Formats: sequence, structure tokens, C-alpha cells
Amino acid sequence: MLMPVTAVYAAVTALLLLFLSLQVSKYRLKYRQGLGIHEDVRFQVADRAQANLVEYAPVALILMGIGELNGVHPQWIYWVGLAFVGGRVLHAFGMFRGLGERHHARILGIVLTWVSIAVMAVLLLWNVIQIQL
Repeated sequence: MLMPVTAVYAAVTALLLLFLSLQVSKYRLKYRQGLGIHEDVRFQVADRAQANLVEYAPVALILMGIGELNGVHPQWIYWVGLAFVGGRVLHAFGMFRGLGERHHARILGIVLTWVSIAVMAVLLLWNVIQIQL
């Protein structure tokens, strides 16, 4: 079965990951550092922004894909995907803008990410309950 909604958000997330990876690579080349991070706070921010996406994206995309395959209404998948990707973009923006310190975009990005994962998890559980009844 096709998963066109999840596919859109997986593709957008992949492009965001490439952008964040490019930022990390820029600093790796600048400091000739293949492993670890340099003392430069911008390097640390780039590394964590990328790693943070890598930590959350698989869970969100797997939940969305399972939801789409199990018959969760596509509109829910779209909204969850939009919240997740929007949250990840805001988080990265806030990381770079605030250089790792507290920034409104970063906080909103975290909240959107967590809410999107929680909503998708609840939708999956609800869907399973409906199927079982």
C-alpha cells in the first residue's frame, strides 16, 4: 500500500536533515575535525540541531507511516506532519539564532515536536481500539 502523506513529510524531513548536515560538515571542514566537536559554540549548535532531528524524526515518521497504513484519516496525518516539520524547523532556527540558549522558536519547536508525536501515538491507539471493537 502507498503512503503518500508520510512520503511527503519524510522527503521534507530528509531535506531538512541534509541542510543541517551541511552546517555540521562546514564546521568539520573548517576545524579539520572528523569526530567530536570543537569549542566553537556555533559548531556545537549545528551538531546538536542535526542530532536532535535525527533523534526525533524516526519516531515521528514511523508513527505517521503506521497510522497511514492502519487507516488513520489522512487529514490527521497531514496536520501531525505539518506540526512535526514546523516544529523541527523552528527548533533549528531557534538553536542557530539563540546559539543554543533559550529562544522562543526553539521552545515552540520542542513543544510542536512533542505534541505531534503524542497526538500521533494517541491516534494510533484510538485507531487500534476502533478496529478491535
